[in-house]
Amino acid sequence: MILITGANGFVGHKLMELCKDTAASSSLRNVTQEIVNRMIEESNADVVVHTAAISDIGTCEEDPEASYFANVQIPMYLANACKDSNRKLICFSSDQVYSACEDDGPYTEENVKPGNTYAVHKLEMEKRVLDILPSAVMLRAEWMYDYYEKRSNYLMMILNAIHTQDSVSFSSKQFRGITYLKEVAENMDKVILLPGGAYNFGSETTQSIYEVTNKFVDMLGKRLIVKDAPARHNLWMDCSKARKYGVEFSSVIDGLERCARDYELNKRIV
Repeated sequence: MILITGANGFVGHKLMELCKDTAASSSLRNVTQEIVNRMIEESNADVVVHTAAISDIGTCEEDPEASYFANVQIPMYLANACKDSNRKLICFSSDQVYSACEDDGPYTEENVKPGNTYAVHKLEMEKRVLDILPSAVMLRAEWMYDYYEKRSNYLMMILNAIHTQDSVSFSSKQFRGITYLKEVAENMDKVILLPGGAYNFGSETTQSIYEVTNKFVDMLGKRLIVKDAPARHNLWMDCSKARKYGVEFSSVIDGLERCARDYELNKRIV
């Protein structure tokens, strides 16, 4: 049994949809260690996948106390509960832990330097959870996308811009992987078997986000103005560590092509 936190969220809902033998956790708002212990024990789960978080960077900057509780303290509660009951814990971290790295990348797991409150808290979460529970797995997830109207993501941004005949802006000098959410769910069986530690997690690319977007728009056969924005910091990860354990993703372009087929996007865009 897999217990999923944040089961109604962007990542959690897809895990609930595609992974076998799952259950949704109760709300983690204002929880205590005792509440988490009881929740984990009563779930009868063998694995806990923690997707709940405050992930908006601006919100974390405005309320660092709330960010710390959601992004550091709650995962520590889960780690303590899983340690006491001998359960596997998987936590979603973020590629933002590389947001202030001085070189261009692609980054391996050792080369971290967070550049905002959210990233600082995610990195602290990794360290504190692994101190408590060395067998825990930290997934440094990329910007994920899916056909999901409840939350803005790369795919919906592009589709909405096409629909409204608007434009989008990405830098030809920024490199960052983006990942099809369906492939995240498909990899969870292998993720559960990973040794404890931090892993870069997602699709890889050798092309800038500007190049990727132009290719995707061409693939859809639609018209969209893609502006070349000023250079931004790379969030470009080397995912070979997880790949050695069989965690495989399509390339960024191949993932987008698969997503377009799965959702028949050409028929949806009018």
